[in-house]
Amino acid sequence: MLVHLQTLGCRLNEAELETWAQDFERTGHRITAQPEAAQLIVLNSCAVTRDAARKSRQSIRRIHRDNPQAKLVVSGCYATLNQQEAEAELGVDLVIGNRDKDKLVEKALSELNLDSMPAQATEPGEFSLFTRGRQRAFVKVQDGCRYRCTFCIVTVARGEEKSRSVEAVVEEINALYSQGIVEVVLTGVHLGGYGSDLNSNLADLIRAILTETDIPRIRLGSLEPWELSDGFFELFDNPRLMPHLHLPLQSGSDSVLRRMARRCKTQEFTEIVERLRSRIPHFNVTTDIIVGFPGETEQEWRDSYDYIAATGFGHIHIFTYSRREGTKAAALPSQVSNAVKKQRSADLHRLAEEMKLKFYRDNLGRKFPVLWEGYSEPCGDNQQRVFGYTPNYLKVGCIVSRDKSVENRLLNARLAEAGQYWIAGELTE
Repeated sequence: MLVHLQTLGCRLNEAELETWAQDFERTGHRITAQPEAAQLIVLNSCAVTRDAARKSRQSIRRIHRDNPQAKLVVSGCYATLNQQEAEAELGVDLVIGNRDKDKLVEKALSELNLDSMPAQATEPGEFSLFTRGRQRAFVKVQDGCRYRCTFCIVTVARGEEKSRSVEAVVEEINALYSQGIVEVVLTGVHLGGYGSDLNSNLADLIRAILTETDIPRIRLGSLEPWELSDGFFELFDNPRLMPHLHLPLQSGSDSVLRRMARRCKTQEFTEIVERLRSRIPHFNVTTDIIVGFPGETEQEWRDSYDYIAATGFGHIHIFTYSRREGTKAAALPSQVSNAVKKQRSADLHRLAEEMKLKFYRDNLGRKFPVLWEGYSEPCGDNQQRVFGYTPNYLKVGCIVSRDKSVENRLLNARLAEAGQYWIAGELTE
């Protein structure tokens, strides 16, 4: 049976997709990148914002329209929070909530009338990640969150915290490395809470990975800033741990942060960023910002904008606040008008672009080992522009001959010229 996998939303969803891909292959089925060819399609949905939930519904309808004969399984946060709505969508054959995600392949094969017999199970080396055209792997290390930020619906959808054992994570990373993957990204709903149910913590997990695996590159997914212990910063002395962190700030105003029930004040956030940048030059800190949170006054917005500008970020994910039923923020007074939210979002996007370009320019002239991706674009006669990422997660484009293959290799490049979306570089020794 040909199985097609799609996902919306976070890196955790990506990691879950990879686990399902390997599980399907172990049971003798094959992963295809062509949805129109599949007998079974699995969608891992998202509901972090109302727009994400809308896109999940649109994806369901598009999948059914394009391949009405395929069986369709829907999982993820949208399916969990809106199970009856998801089940009612035309073409949906099975909805599997987040609590049963680890049984998705088993349930799909047993509960759906799939008129196919599995081929011989694939060998461990036949790796689904490359079938789907990816060079780095997302490794899920935990799920759920014990905190209740007032704007967040994901904690409702994902439930309580549950961590994978250190041994299981190490075993998966070693398997990935043996199959040609050179970079893994550790992900979770509340990554910094790893080990809260195991009498362990994220720093212990990273130390074990550094000691018990040979994977060249380790990245971390989104981390809440208030959970970085003193010993955590020392881990970046090892060059295998990439010097980039995504630390969600959400607002640069302390009064707004209190209404959000965030546990990190701006001064504490500043101290964290300064420690990272003093330890590793050109450390890349990226963040999330919510624009137009309920009650955000003009002064609070100005304070937030000024703080963001003073801190500087390599990239900002900007979210315009939208009410989500089931969250405390939905009932807060003084909801900000759409016109004001739109203007503030536009202002912050301009600032974010300026800061990203500045960070690009700050890195010019430096030489980095770049992990080259599996795609390129034509560039002149017998030439192509290939793309990859530096350790501090800067996208680099280099021109090479068309017969030169650099995919999934770590090759040095010197950064030469900053563009809007990437930095032009030159391959070097």
